[in-house]
Amino acid sequence: MNHWRKQLAALLMAKSYLEKDVVLTSGKRSNYYFDCKQTALHPEGAFLIGSLFVQMLRDDPDAASIQGVAGMTLGADPLVTATSLVARAEGLSWPAMIVRKEAKGHGTASYLEGLANFQAGDRVVVLEDVATTGGSALKACRRLTDAGFVVHRVCCILDREEGATEALAAAGLPFTALYTRSQLLHEAGA
Repeated sequence: MNHWRKQLAALLMAKSYLEKDVVLTSGKRSNYYFDCKQTALHPEGAFLIGSLFVQMLRDDPDAASIQGVAGMTLGADPLVTATSLVARAEGLSWPAMIVRKEAKGHGTASYLEGLANFQAGDRVVVLEDVATTGGSALKACRRLTDAGFVVHRVCCILDREEGATEALAAAGLPFTALYTRSQLLHEAGA
C-alpha cells in the first residue's frame, strides 16, 4: 500500500495541486489550491483513492460496523463511488450516498441520493476531498444525522491543517486524512 500512497501523491501533485493565490470555500485566502476532482476523475486516481480509503477503513478497529460511505456533492461524488467499487471488489458491501448542498427541488425533495441502499440507523463514513475548516464535512454529517444515519467517522484526502481536525473533534467525530500538505509534498518527492 505504501507504493500506492506514493503513486497517488505523484498523481495528485501532477493533476490537482496548484501553487497560486486563491480564496477557498471557507473564505480563507491560500497560496495553494487543491482541485482533487482532477485526480479523482482519472481512472488511476479513482482506483488509488478508493483503494487507500478502503485500506484506511479496514484498519479501523470498528470496521465491521461500517455500512456505507457518503459525501457532499460534488467533490465527494467520485470518492464515494471509487471507494464503494473497490470495497465491492474486496468482498465488502459499502454502498455510496451523495449529500446535496440544497434539497432536491422536485420529486422527493431530499438532501440525500442513494437512500434505497441504506436503512435508518446505518453507520456511514463521510469522505471529503479537502478539509480546511471542516465546515463541509460537518454540514454533510448534520444532513446524514438528521436523516437517521450514524456518522462513524470522517476521512479526507488532504487535510490543510487549518482547523478541520479541531472542529470535527468538537463535534465528537473521529477524523483521518490520507495526507497533510507536508506529507503530500514529501511523498510526491516535491
